[in-house]
Amino acid sequence: MTSIFKKNKAVFIDRDGTIARDVPYCSKPEDFELLPDVIEGICALNQAGYKIVIITNQSGVGRGYFTEEMLGRIHEKMIDDFKKGNARVDGIYYCPHHPSANCDCRKPKPTMFLRAAKDLNIDFNHSYMVGDMSQDIEAGQKVGCKTVFVEGGSQPADTPLDTQPDYFVGSFAEAVEWILADTGVPE
Repeated sequence: MTSIFKKNKAVFIDRDGTIARDVPYCSKPEDFELLPDVIEGICALNQAGYKIVIITNQSGVGRGYFTEEMLGRIHEKMIDDFKKGNARVDGIYYCPHHPSANCDCRKPKPTMFLRAAKDLNIDFNHSYMVGDMSQDIEAGQKVGCKTVFVEGGSQPADTPLDTQPDYFVGSFAEAVEWILADTGVPE
């Protein structure tokens, strides 16, 4: 049976190093800081009709550096920062596990994307993944998103990518410009 509901387009976004300053194992809200122009970029994507979904590996929980409750407080601060700038995030999905746990949700596995798609009725073929690590690009490609790699984030510049993104940018603002141009939305 064909769904009568139109599927949503989305921009999946990695958190640390992509839209937030990369603080190793950011463990308290006061250490969380959005990068410049991120709020404006999210607003532009909101206006263009994209669902905004944060997809983030947070192994600091599994390593015992902070609790899921504290991670929730950090995400509340992030949401409040967005709201102050009239920006909207539609979902936050995170993997709290240690990398050695071999869980089903840690990027580059697609589980967080699949959950978001189910919850928010997302069409991957009209969606994008923006991130600063190979695992972000690989995860986005696994589900059929176009991918944008933000250089200068968490992945060291001399580390080769495991897979090639659709586009390379120097900042989240440039990623937004490329997405809007790629879909023909005026800036």
